[in-house]
Amino acid sequence: MKHLKGWLSVSVLWLLALLPLSLAQKLGVWFAMRAYNKRGKAYQITRMNIDFCFPELTAEDKAELTKASLIETGKMAGELGMSWLWKPERVMAKVTRVCGEEVMEEALRQGRGVIVIGPHLGNWEVLGLYLSTRYTLTSMYRPPKIELMDRLIRKKRARLGAKLAPANVKGVRMAMKSLKAGEVLGILPDQEADSGSGVFVPFFGQEAYTMKLLPQLAAQTGAIVVSAYAKRLPGAEGFEIYFHKTPEQINEKDLLRSATAMNSEVEYCVRQIPEQYQWEYKRFQHRPDGGRMY
Repeated sequence: MKHLKGWLSVSVLWLLALLPLSLAQKLGVWFAMRAYNKRGKAYQITRMNIDFCFPELTAEDKAELTKASLIETGKMAGELGMSWLWKPERVMAKVTRVCGEEVMEEALRQGRGVIVIGPHLGNWEVLGLYLSTRYTLTSMYRPPKIELMDRLIRKKRARLGAKLAPANVKGVRMAMKSLKAGEVLGILPDQEADSGSGVFVPFFGQEAYTMKLLPQLAAQTGAIVVSAYAKRLPGAEGFEIYFHKTPEQINEKDLLRSATAMNSEVEYCVRQIPEQYQWEYKRFQHRPDGGRMY
């Protein structure tokens, strides 16, 4: 069954890659609106997360953000064919502006390695490809359960020379080696940590089980931490990439303080374009009292 799912998934990606970006996004939006109208699982989790994180919003504003978020997630799904299967130069032609890259350049000049935290915001695949065109990059990732998809992801994310480091002991060694060499390490910082590998710290004012890995790497290596995201522009006009300097507390050895600073930086990025965040992810699955939210 997994083998069949793998072939179906790859076939869909190839079909999406044949479409112009505008049409691929519209197809993704069509599926997103089906999920929205059915009030299914994606809708329910998105609405719960938005209710949880934005108590100050009115019910109408929460409903609008929920709908907008599902639409943007649909666009992201429609863009996967472009992100993984288009030629890199064709993808990069969709990047219309880069803001704050001097933050990266200054960080690299210090020779301590740079950790780029890229939340599930906008199109993180475009961000990763951009980083691999500019820097010697190692990207940490969680291998998907479908082997065929894993092979495709590794091949396409690494097509410009980026190294893929799995989220395990081997991957941590690769990450340490990269940073000690003064290179760039990319991490998605907002996935819920595996049991025993995280701490509860605030995210949008709520306790979220947060990875310890990034704060530990920053503290042990002294690497500079920079946040970044690729903002999706309306009308399929492309993407803008933003870099931002993070709080110095991310490098502290106190894990609670450093993880809190990391979440604060992720929150800063998300608040710039909250509708483009992946709110349907179960970010608050585990609760401090041992219960589950979803």
